[in-house]
Amino acid sequence: MDILVTGGTGFLGTALSQRLESEGHTVVRLGSRDYDLTHPDALEAFVGRRYDQIYHLAAWTQAGDFCLHHPGEQWIKNQQINTNVLAWWQRRQPQAKLIAMGTSCAYSCDHELSEENYLVGLPVDSLFTYAMTKRMLYVGLQSMHKQFGLRYLCLVPSTLYGPGYHTDGRQMHFIFDLIRKILSAQLHGSPVVLWGDGHQKRELVFIDDFVGISLNLAESCDNLLINIGAGVEHSIREFAKAICDLTGYDYQLIQYDRTKYVGALSKCLSIGRLQQALPNQKMTLLRDGLARTIAWFQERPTILQAA
Repeated sequence: MDILVTGGTGFLGTALSQRLESEGHTVVRLGSRDYDLTHPDALEAFVGRRYDQIYHLAAWTQAGDFCLHHPGEQWIKNQQINTNVLAWWQRRQPQAKLIAMGTSCAYSCDHELSEENYLVGLPVDSLFTYAMTKRMLYVGLQSMHKQFGLRYLCLVPSTLYGPGYHTDGRQMHFIFDLIRKILSAQLHGSPVVLWGDGHQKRELVFIDDFVGISLNLAESCDNLLINIGAGVEHSIREFAKAICDLTGYDYQLIQYDRTKYVGALSKCLSIGRLQQALPNQKMTLLRDGLARTIAWFQERPTILQAA
């Protein structure tokens, strides 16, 4: 198949593109350094080819407290990106199926994190703007299907982890920051200070699992929103203890800064729809996934100097 991937040079985009290419597909990867999707004509250079699938991964955001400081920019830029991609899809590539990424932070903490509640209630205030742009993306997909008959799939991932994470100076998602801080402490004696009290919980999905699931769902499911999670969450303290066990660092040395931003206190997706679509899906064990991610960091000591 001919496949176009926006956000194709990011953490997920790189892993997805490599997997698609390994399976013999022709992949066009778009990265923000070369293609500014906030401009309406950014995709016009790609009208000469008919794509079978479009994976829309591009988004203007970062981990940590980034969303707290850039709500206006996030609204403008993400709305521009999503509108431009959907408009180009409808005008230029209506035969293609568009597979887009939602976000778990779009869910309200007051409701079960199941697909029928994706547009129900209010997202957490600290992530509100970004969450609402992802809700609007989903509404856009539904609208394109309703009026023009276009096919889509919207996937909502839990936090992804694994080797290959971007290390270009942006804030890291919590699990990568945990690993970096603990390994840096081992190498340089720096303190390990984690945000919050450590009791906030998170769910992880290994990057290779997510890519494989995404490709399977793209072939078998149309016009749906589907959560992709592990079905279980752990506290930050549990993650830290697991990393310490794998690296040999003394867990008792870890400090917690209760004044820092922590986001939602719990975020575990309901995966009933995923289990119905892929009943025999196996997930990488957390310990194995962490070990592979730790090994990737250990091979890149320059990353650890920045902790």
